[in-house]
Amino acid sequence: MIFDCDGTLVDSEGLSVELMVALLAESGVAMDADALMARFRGRRFATMLDELCGEFTLLDAEWLTAEFRARTPVLFRERLQAMPGALELVRNLEIERCVASNGPRNKIETSLTVTGLLPYFVDRIVSAYEVGAWKPDPALIRAAAASMKLPAERCLLVEDSLPGVQAGLAAGVRVAAYRLGEEELGELGQRARQVVRIGELADVRALL
Repeated sequence: MIFDCDGTLVDSEGLSVELMVALLAESGVAMDADALMARFRGRRFATMLDELCGEFTLLDAEWLTAEFRARTPVLFRERLQAMPGALELVRNLEIERCVASNGPRNKIETSLTVTGLLPYFVDRIVSAYEVGAWKPDPALIRAAAASMKLPAERCLLVEDSLPGVQAGLAAGVRVAAYRLGEEELGELGQRARQVVRIGELADVRALL
């Protein structure tokens, strides 16, 4: 089984957007959290930042990146929580499991450590920064399957973002879309029929 991290195992996306909104405000740019979430969710940080810097020329990409990376661990240690049911699900899994995330390894490890999830993913973390491929590129998901020595078609991906779902479908794994709405999945066209929607992580057990 392959898990996304942010928004799937840990409730980090809202905190990350909150931090980014604050950093933008410090730089003189006011942005609504919901609007930023639409850009941020499931996407590569550098891509999102490039778009913002293209729109707002007063932004300093280097400063924003450095401050985001420096302040994130502090914020996560203070407030990060596991997603509802995440600990119970992974604690009781009797199959291979790993994490495949667009984030850097240190951020993934911080998230899993703070929430008590890290012991269940020892030597089973696959970071896009190390693979050199970010969702929706399927290479990250294929690398995750390879880390468990399993063919992609035998893996189930649990994912909360459209880019992640796209990566999973392209990689040939089964995909469970966690808390993704019909409108978002509608962007997949006919491929949406290949995705199973789940509202709670506990629903994963029925798919095994």
